Amino acid sequence: MAVQNNAGAAEAAPASADALLALRGVTKRFGAVQALTDVDFAVREREVVALVGDNGAGKSTLIKAISGAGPMDDGTMRFAGQEVHVRQPSDSAALGIAVVYQDLALCDNLDVVENLWLGREATHAKAPLAPMDEITMERRTRELLDQLAVRTLRSVRAEVGALSGGQRQTVAISRAMLGEPKMVILDEPTAALGVAQTAQVLELVLRLKERGLGIILISHNLGDVFQVADRIVVLRLGQNAGEYPADDRHRQAVVSAITGAEGDLAPGQPPKEVPA
Repeated sequence: MAVQNNAGAAEAAPASADALLALRGVTKRFGAVQALTDVDFAVREREVVALVGDNGAGKSTLIKAISGAGPMDDGTMRFAGQEVHVRQPSDSAALGIAVVYQDLALCDNLDVVENLWLGREATHAKAPLAPMDEITMERRTRELLDQLAVRTLRSVRAEVGALSGGQRQTVAISRAMLGEPKMVILDEPTAALGVAQTAQVLELVLRLKERGLGIILISHNLGDVFQVADRIVVLRLGQNAGEYPADDRHRQAVVSAITGAEGDLAPGQPPKEVPA
């Protein structure tokens, strides 16, 4: 299906033609429940793709298939031009895929540096029980935050439990960047955040894009989606329900695809788009 970019020009090539990540025919079952059916999905480098849909649409299941937390039953996955098989989270991490889940998985009693380096601490030697290199970890943390233009953290030694929701989200995203990933998956990064904190997180998403990463943004907030995404992929009842440019002219079409307002859809069939 040809789509339009934000300038309104039609794109002839499918999203998977030069994709960093390309999924084809992804199917996932949980016993008698068919969670995903022949789902196609693609993300390019330097692109923000929003994955949207109602509760139970299959968004989390698809993300788990990509991350290895819940491998697909059928279908293919290509990453950086090569067919790959992701059977566990370590497989996706080795490819350069980082995931920031909605619960963030931060330790409130540790500071920013300790959270970023938890489980991969720098040491003064490679010997077992070697003392941690606190100076190197703090320096590299400051460098990373500077590269991401993060200005909301007053101190990298502040306890995470004392930070605001937006600052905690920033810490979680920054931690994912330590491994220099090629793609980042953000699961509801602005959920329960205020207006100012949401703006800070969305600015960080755009900076990740500027660094050349492919980004998957899962969100129920269409305002956030249309603000930072390049494309919007809709899932409904475990199937592709439409793909649109993140252009306000297509907002009603996206809502219709999410809710099924256009009636029952065949797999992969998009609902009618609102005329420009």
